[in-house]
Amino acid sequence: MADKEAVRRLIELAYAARAAGNVDGIMDAFHSEAKFELTGDAKLVEVAGACCGHTDIRKTITDLCGAFDFLNREYISFLVDGDRAAVHSRVTMRFVPKNLTFTTELVDLFKVQDGKVVELVEFVDTALIKHLTSA
Repeated sequence: MADKEAVRRLIELAYAARAAGNVDGIMDAFHSEAKFELTGDAKLVEVAGACCGHTDIRKTITDLCGAFDFLNREYISFLVDGDRAAVHSRVTMRFVPKNLTFTTELVDLFKVQDGKVVELVEFVDTALIKHLTSA
């Protein structure tokens, strides 16, 4: 069973790296065999879908960091149970290509193994993302 405080620290370090746009710092949190998924239909929202392994996750994270600046994160709930965590956040972000700032909520579901994230499923407002990324 994972240490609750260690799991929380791992996630908070990854979030701090994300806020800084530090791709290497984010990748330090992921297991080499990890899976990262942004929920939604990739046919409707380009950023939706799953990727596996450091190479694919790094590309996705690099693209996301280039498109979205995280300006503020407020935890609504942060639950850790063994090797699993669920984080509900209110975030203020800037969509870089259009210089638009907005606030939305995210839910992240983590699975941790050997001190690294082996699975992260992120639930986002896909309607908002579709609106932002539309021409």
